[in-house]
Amino acid sequence: MPALPASIRDLSLSGKTLFLRVDFNVPIQDGVVKDDTRVVEALPTIRLAREKGAKVLLASHLGKAKGAPDPKYSLGPVARILEKHLGAPVGFAADCVGPVAESAARALAPGGVLLLENTRFHAGEEKNDPEFARQLASLAGAYVNDAFGTAHRAHASTAGMASHFPKGARGVGLLMEKELTALSRVVDSIDRPFAAILGGAKILGKIAALEALVERADVILVGGGMANHFVKALGLETGTSLLEPDGVPIARKVIDRCRERGVSLVLPSDFAVAPSLEKAGEARTVPMNAIPAGFAALDIGPKTLEMFRRMTKEARTIFWNGPMGVFETKPFDAGTLGVAKLLAESAGFTVVGGGESVEAVHAAGVAEKISHVSTGGGASLDLVSGAKLPGIEALR
Repeated sequence: MPALPASIRDLSLSGKTLFLRVDFNVPIQDGVVKDDTRVVEALPTIRLAREKGAKVLLASHLGKAKGAPDPKYSLGPVARILEKHLGAPVGFAADCVGPVAESAARALAPGGVLLLENTRFHAGEEKNDPEFARQLASLAGAYVNDAFGTAHRAHASTAGMASHFPKGARGVGLLMEKELTALSRVVDSIDRPFAAILGGAKILGKIAALEALVERADVILVGGGMANHFVKALGLETGTSLLEPDGVPIARKVIDRCRERGVSLVLPSDFAVAPSLEKAGEARTVPMNAIPAGFAALDIGPKTLEMFRRMTKEARTIFWNGPMGVFETKPFDAGTLGVAKLLAESAGFTVVGGGESVEAVHAAGVAEKISHVSTGGGASLDLVSGAKLPGIEALR
């Protein structure tokens, strides 16, 4: 991985207006923030910016706003939660560009904090429109990106506006810095043996990461819906299990490449199956080569979990992305929660690569025992697969 861009620690911010891109894409229901984890994770960078004497403008997207104002995606409720955690006043501007934003930004004093309205209320955000990027940049004299969860998106506030600031006036925040440092340990500073655990419903969205990990890992363990493709590639029946036909030849290629490289490929030896989620009461455990017709594999079985534990026992580095089954529905949460505990028990450096795996480590109550829990599923997978992240490259 190339050297990191400049850090907020290195920037001179006294008296300057800082445009700080954060990831406040949090779940909101009836105007109430249901999970404030991402707000809490942004606090160290916000506090450092204030200590450095910056006037802090915070910007983020929220939800799937389609380029126009939508009250259900307003960041207003987030401003109140942030104020509570920060222990200092947080202003809120009803727009992120134009007269409203400009006036609110001008009124900020050093150490002051202002949250701008959802950047995706403007179509120019997702289009990375140069004029919209210019309008955002015109609000500030320095730019810091701390939104790792959106670093793989080439949007106006995450990439396009960075070029409007000279080197020495742009960089990454503390959370972004922490993410990049930790993930470099599963990309190019690997302490071996290195085990990668991949799950999730689909294989097609993870092709690049899967192919990259085959070249990098010593052990690859596969679960979740992804595993069905490997079972099919071995010529076995998968019943009504989730399957993307185009994913089967990919699984076959991975099997062949692991054999060529001498990588240990660990597939489930048993599955928890049921006719459907609605008929979870009919769940049973079957060997991988005996999934009955009319049944779907909905979780890895106990023998697989034990095998995963054995195969990762000596690992010095473990990367995990993707649940082992439909863990939102009991009893199909056992495999995913088991993998979360497996990582927590490891003496090695453990990384959970964002997405639903993060929910799982919190549900298992072991998040504090994981070396690094990433805030970005898509971004962490892109980074692991060797892709360049627009939000990082724009700062270089």
